[in-house]
Amino acid sequence: MPFNGMVGWAYAAPTAAIVGGLFIAPLVMMAWMSLNHWPLIGDHDFGGLDNYRAVAHNDLVVQAVGFTLEYTLVVTVVLTVLGLGLALLVQEGHRGVGIFRTAFFLPTSVGLAAASLLFLGLYSVQIGPLDPFFRQIGLAHGEIDWLGTPASALFSSIALIVWRFAGFDMILLLVGLSRIPTDLYEAARIDGASWIQTFRRITLPLLRPSLAMVLILTITGSLLAFDQFYILTRGGPANSTVSIVIVIYREAFTRFNLGTAAALSLLTMAALVALNSVQLRLLRGESN
Repeated sequence: MPFNGMVGWAYAAPTAAIVGGLFIAPLVMMAWMSLNHWPLIGDHDFGGLDNYRAVAHNDLVVQAVGFTLEYTLVVTVVLTVLGLGLALLVQEGHRGVGIFRTAFFLPTSVGLAAASLLFLGLYSVQIGPLDPFFRQIGLAHGEIDWLGTPASALFSSIALIVWRFAGFDMILLLVGLSRIPTDLYEAARIDGASWIQTFRRITLPLLRPSLAMVLILTITGSLLAFDQFYILTRGGPANSTVSIVIVIYREAFTRFNLGTAAALSLLTMAALVALNSVQLRLLRGESN
């Protein structure tokens, strides 16, 4: 082998070892587990596609898929619209705009688990400040059950995610806005175009790559939602906020059925890969 080839292999070897040890090997192991009846403790035996059949006939999985898709749709729309609105709000370099950018982006520095615990305290009837505040301004006359009904639990979880990630989406879209040539806006103003026309004809078309990135990250993160539901609601009330990942967690560490958990994990990964491939293909088509 030529010396240059050996140098190339030497540079690639650490990365290949990390990818093989931390991704490929666990993936192969998970695929093998999905084909076996694999308890947490004890021997396993080959079951073929039994675990996949069990997933298909699990009513909780069907319910979790429906809830996860509903949650993903709402969160994606709200975060994208709000992130774009914040980016447009702080786009101009006026005096003091940096303070608003920092304030909007600051929640991103809080870990999702820590943010979930923070909101759990805010929603608490015993120690939370929200109930007294709403009663004081006359919007509530009794205790507000923020997490006690399916609708309120969903709304409360979405509020947490919007607070945590809106600033991050704002930064991504702000970078995209900064790459749009200002000459286009000046020419549009000279031609008498309104703000709406400028936004539709210039801003949105040229912002599509950044919007696509925001959509990919938001959809992927929403489909894999776990921390906020596990900490805030534990999947309740009445399993109304059980996501796909919570089902995987329950199968693995509550029912101790690692084979079914592995099968559901592989199906979820395949769905994410297919979805992201479609989005990236659409992104390349719009960029060409």
